[in-house]
Amino acid sequence: MSIPKLSYFDFSGGRGEPIRLAFHLGGVAFEDDRFAPAAFAEIRKTTPLNQVPVLHVGDSVVTQNNAILVYAGKLAGLYPQDSLQALFCDEVLNGLEDINVKIGATFGLKGDELRQARANLATEVLPRYLRWLAGRLESRGGAYFADQRLTIADLKALVILRWISSGKLDHIPADLVATAAPSLAAYMDRIGATPGIVQYYAARAGK
Repeated sequence: MSIPKLSYFDFSGGRGEPIRLAFHLGGVAFEDDRFAPAAFAEIRKTTPLNQVPVLHVGDSVVTQNNAILVYAGKLAGLYPQDSLQALFCDEVLNGLEDINVKIGATFGLKGDELRQARANLATEVLPRYLRWLAGRLESRGGAYFADQRLTIADLKALVILRWISSGKLDHIPADLVATAAPSLAAYMDRIGATPGIVQYYAARAGK
């Protein structure tokens, strides 16, 4: 079988980034098909649900980012084999996807409408999710979200926490993670310092 091809935007972050990280950390060969955001209007017409990422596996084109991430995690050895630990992993993946959806719903808004929507996210919605994530992390030992080791739940958490903390989301304070859930800020830094993750971003620098 040919190697899988992942199609997603040519930037670091977003729904495709945890999948890329999983493949990289697991040493899984894949085609990293990146495209400029400007090309999306045409590319989306070729995808099953007019969205990305999509994964080409043989003759199949698979959508839904968490499903692709779980598949990548299994190939990479970054998904729990124990059913309960897999449940813990999936719960976090789905909670994190809620965050993606809620932030994504504010894109396209402008002016006061954007300011009000983002203020609601920053003061109510995101702190609630961040505190929930911090509680889940603590209940599972404080180091990882599942299986007492690095899993795809940690990869997705890293990408989303970095996004929230980037300062690139207008009206979302860059210190929101640190103020709402300080343990997650420390966790984000620690996971980000994983040698394979550092190597991945060093290799991408300047591209």
